[in-house]
Amino acid sequence: MSGRNSPNVDSEAASSVDKDEVQLQKLGYKQQLHRSWHLVESFAASFCALNFIGGVRSAFFLGLQAGGPAAIWSSYLITIVFMWITAAVLAEICSALPLSGSIYIWAAESAGPKYARFVGFIVAWWACTAWMTFAAGNCQTTANYIVSLFNIYEVNFPGGTTVENVKFRAFVWALSEVLLVVSIAINYLPPRYYSFAFKFSIGIMMLDFFLCVIWLPIAVSKTYGFRSAHDAFTTTFNGTGAPPGWNWILSFLFTAGTLTGFDASGHIAEETKNASVVAAKGILSSAIATGILGFATAILFLFCTPDLNTLFALDAPQPFVQIYALALGRGGAVFMTIVAVVGLIMNTSMAVVAASRLVYAVARDGVLPLSGWIGQVTSDGQPRHAVTVMFIFAAALLCTILPSQVAFTSLISAGGVPTIAAYGLIPLLRLTMTPNHFRSSHFFLGKFAKPFYAAAVLFNAIVFATDVSPFYFPVTADTFNFAGVIFGAVTIFGIVSWYFTPEEKWLPREHIIQALRTADGDADGTVLTDSADVHEDLHGYEDDSKTK
Repeated sequence: MSGRNSPNVDSEAASSVDKDEVQLQKLGYKQQLHRSWHLVESFAASFCALNFIGGVRSAFFLGLQAGGPAAIWSSYLITIVFMWITAAVLAEICSALPLSGSIYIWAAESAGPKYARFVGFIVAWWACTAWMTFAAGNCQTTANYIVSLFNIYEVNFPGGTTVENVKFRAFVWALSEVLLVVSIAINYLPPRYYSFAFKFSIGIMMLDFFLCVIWLPIAVSKTYGFRSAHDAFTTTFNGTGAPPGWNWILSFLFTAGTLTGFDASGHIAEETKNASVVAAKGILSSAIATGILGFATAILFLFCTPDLNTLFALDAPQPFVQIYALALGRGGAVFMTIVAVVGLIMNTSMAVVAASRLVYAVARDGVLPLSGWIGQVTSDGQPRHAVTVMFIFAAALLCTILPSQVAFTSLISAGGVPTIAAYGLIPLLRLTMTPNHFRSSHFFLGKFAKPFYAAAVLFNAIVFATDVSPFYFPVTADTFNFAGVIFGAVTIFGIVSWYFTPEEKWLPREHIIQALRTADGDADGTVLTDSADVHEDLHGYEDDSKTK
C-alpha cells in the first residue's frame, strides 16, 4: 500500500466528485471544468480578490475626504455588519446553485420562472462589466505604486508626474499593459499549479499586513509620531464640498468598496469539490476575514499616517509610497512597494479567475458572439479562451488612459456599481418573488431570511447611491461621475440582449424550472417543503411552459 491512497480516501474523493457532477447535471449542465480545488482555494478566490490591505490603502484618502477619521471607523463597523449579512444571503443561494457565472444565475432563479430570463440578462451584463473592468483598473492601480517611486527619488519625468501630462499617461498605460500580461499569464497555469498561486497570494497579503502592523508603527514612533486617539477617532473633515450629512454618507464609498467581491468563490464553484458546502463557506469566510482585517488595517492607518495637512499635500499617484518613505526611509518604501505590487498582481490574477469563469458561463449558455469558441475548455479542464477574452477586453480598456485620465477613473468607479446593484437585487427578489424557495441550501437562513433580505436591500441601496453620486461638489465637467451613466448604458444593453435573444438560445423556461426544482428538492426532484406557494409556483409555470 506504500505510496498509494487508502481505499477509503479514494472512495470518499470519488463520492464527492460524483455528487458534484450529479448536482451539476440536475441544474442542467455537464462537468467540463477541472474540479480539484478545496476550501483553501475557494476562500482564497474571494479573499484575494477583495485584497483587504490593498483595498484599504488604495481608497483610504477617499474616506478621509468624506467625513474624516471619525467617519472611517464608524462607517466601517456598519459596513462590516451589513456586508456580512449580504454574504450570508449569497451563501444561502450559492449552496443551492453552485455554478460558474454564479451571480447572474442566482439573480435569475431568485426572480422566479416568469422574470428569470429578463433578470438574468441584465445581471450577466452587470457582472461582466464589473469583473472585467476591475481587472483593468487594478493594473493601473499597481502601476501607480511603481511610478510613485519617482517622487521619493526625485526623478525628473519629462512634463511632470501628473495626469495632465500625456507622456506620463502613456508611460502609465504601457506599464499597466505589462502588468496585465503578467497577471493573465498566471491564469494559464495548470490547476494544480494555480492552487499554489492561491496560497502564495494569501501569503503575500498577510506579509504586507504584518509588516504594516509591526514595522510601520515602530518606524512611525521614531519619526513623525502617532496621531492621538482624539485625531484618530473624533476628527471630522469635509473634502468633498457636499452637505455635511451626505459628505459623511460618502464614506461608504471607501468602506463598502473594500468589502465588495466575495462572490468570487461562487464563480469557481464548478472547480470546487463538495461545492454546495465549500463555495458557500468561501463566500462567508472571506467576507468575515476581510471585514476584521480590513477594519484593523484602517484603525492602524488612522494612528500611523501623518496629520491631515501633511497627507493632503502628498502628490504621488499612490501617496502611501510617500508615507512609507517618511516613516521607513527610501529603502523601506521600495521594499513595501514591491510587496504591495506583487500582492496587487496576484489580486488582479484572482479577479481574472472569477471574471473568466463568468465569461465562460455566459458563453456556455450561448449568448455571446463566438460563444462556441469562448466556451471551449482545454484537455485539462481550463476555460483558457475565456481568459484570452479577458485579456483582450482589459487591454483595450486600459487604452482609455491615453486620451483621458478622468474618463478612465470614472469607468473604474463604475466597476463597483453593477456588483453592488446585484448584491441588492438578489435579496430584493428573494424577499418579494421567491421567499419559500432554495430549501436544499446547506446555509438556509430560516427565520432570519426575511430580516436579512431586507437589511441587505437597504444597505446596498445606500452604497449604490454613494457609488453613482458625485464625489466632489459643486459638480463640474471635470468632477462629474459617469458611473451612473455607464451603469444605465450597461443595463440597456442587457435589456436589448434579452429582447433580441430567442428564449430557446439562452435560459429557456424549462431550464429555469429544472434548476429551481433542483434547488428546492432532493435527488429525485421532490420538493423539500410543504409550502403550497412553492408547489403552485412551479406547477403553474411548468403547465404554462408546456403550452408554449
